[in-house]
Amino acid sequence: MNYNIKWLQSDYIEQINDKFIYFAILSKMKKGAFMQVKNVRTFMLSTGVLMLIGCSSSVDKVDLNQSVLKAQGWYELGKKAVEDKLSQKTFTTKRGAAKNIILFIGDGMGISTVTASRIYAGQLRGESGEENALSFGKFPVVGLSKTYNTDSQTPDSAGTMTAIITGVKTKKGMLSISSEANVGDCKSSKGHELQTALELAEMKGLSTGVVTTTRLTHATPAATYAHVASREWEHNSSIENGCKDIASQFIDFSYGDGIEVAMGGGRREFMPNTAPKVEGKSGKRIDGRDLREEWKHKHPDGVYVETKAEFDALDVNKTKKLLALFNPSHMHYEADRKNDKAGEPSLSEMTKKAIELLKKNEKGFFLMVEAGRIDHAHHAGNAFNALNETAELSKAVAVADALTNDDDTLIVVTADHSHVFTMAGYPVRGNPILGKVKESDGKGGDKGYTLGADGKPFTTLGYANGRGFMDLKNETNAGESYNHKIHKSGRVDLTNIDTEATGFHQEVTVPYEYETHSGEDVAIYAKGPGAILFTGTNEQNVIFHVMERMGDLKNRE
Repeated sequence: MNYNIKWLQSDYIEQINDKFIYFAILSKMKKGAFMQVKNVRTFMLSTGVLMLIGCSSSVDKVDLNQSVLKAQGWYELGKKAVEDKLSQKTFTTKRGAAKNIILFIGDGMGISTVTASRIYAGQLRGESGEENALSFGKFPVVGLSKTYNTDSQTPDSAGTMTAIITGVKTKKGMLSISSEANVGDCKSSKGHELQTALELAEMKGLSTGVVTTTRLTHATPAATYAHVASREWEHNSSIENGCKDIASQFIDFSYGDGIEVAMGGGRREFMPNTAPKVEGKSGKRIDGRDLREEWKHKHPDGVYVETKAEFDALDVNKTKKLLALFNPSHMHYEADRKNDKAGEPSLSEMTKKAIELLKKNEKGFFLMVEAGRIDHAHHAGNAFNALNETAELSKAVAVADALTNDDDTLIVVTADHSHVFTMAGYPVRGNPILGKVKESDGKGGDKGYTLGADGKPFTTLGYANGRGFMDLKNETNAGESYNHKIHKSGRVDLTNIDTEATGFHQEVTVPYEYETHSGEDVAIYAKGPGAILFTGTNEQNVIFHVMERMGDLKNRE
């Protein structure tokens, strides 16, 4: 069946989901006949008219712009959404129902970041963007998390990840150490170590994994296995009173049979400063220890990799343990991976490999995956990379979802904190999310650039503070902004500046050394056993307690 028809009259949309759309076509086709349209990206319904391009029984692309749906169309979409929710599977809350637990952390991924990112991802596919949903945005359960630290209204990643992974809130700057200790005081931290979900999982006999795009010793991943009074103690150069640095704690990890999978950056924290340079970079350790070699000696059945080629060549079936340190410091931004000298995998590729390795354990697994460079892009004031990193996180979540079963796997996606990142003005539907604001004229068009009181256009996205405006053209490394002076001279005329370029850095209200975190609640997205327990507004440490219950982590077998 093949119809070379440009315009068809449509009475209603029968069903809409990600895979199929069924239309009752009342014109040019026999009444009651249905057309199945696959792989839909966008579509258009206006005054009862459906536009089909290259229409056939299996159409690859249909142009639908939901902004011009007539009232009945929106009504039916809303009605259908409720029906879908009523038919959703109800997940058990029985203790121990989750064989596997996967915790995704979008570092710095506040709600405004999620919103802008789903628009960005949709616009990359040629859609208007607003109607798009990220993979985790389709999860059946959403709640909120209160992110403050015990001593800070606006938190940092150390205190927040400690709450998430141990079930106990603590001070800003400390990792899996309770608030009874003093930040940076090694002696005061003794006896105040907090047990983590990953440690509990190891003691229960589960396989465990840590995947990140930051240094493996950075705050979020480090909180899963290390206990330090200062997140800055990534190597041993500044620690006294017998405390161990984060990298050495990773090597000396003694719970269960050890962490099965660890992937990220941070090679320099494991290398002595006397070792030969790798990718032109020296090690940071001053104790002479080469922790890479120590790990190999400790795990003779393990595989250590540093390059994309080694990663790709890895035989999961023959690998019992994996340590991958792809960069001296953090891994590259997803958009900048092409510039990595030795090559490195994407977050979604690492997630896939980790799950394939971990799921070999019939008892189950615990995996933490961090998209850490969302946070770094925001700190640098570069919205493009923050959104692009979030889009890659969405891909990683989709991979995990596809490789696991909802009946026995709890997947949690959340942020540790938010950023002072805003969406401003009244941009017309479909306006480029990285573009300058053009307001709707109320007739299907726009009024041209919206101007501030100073007569200058402004972007939809901006920051309350940070390094400010920079036009770095096609630069894909957000951190390049630190090599330029902070913009302190007020607003810039953006009329002839390409704000959609990868190297554009948004304007700010307050010039500052870097853009900061913010203190508002962040979202928790969940599916699988126990997901319903995340509804409502939660203290951030509740996340641990749901994971512990559903994995029955404290009941050692």
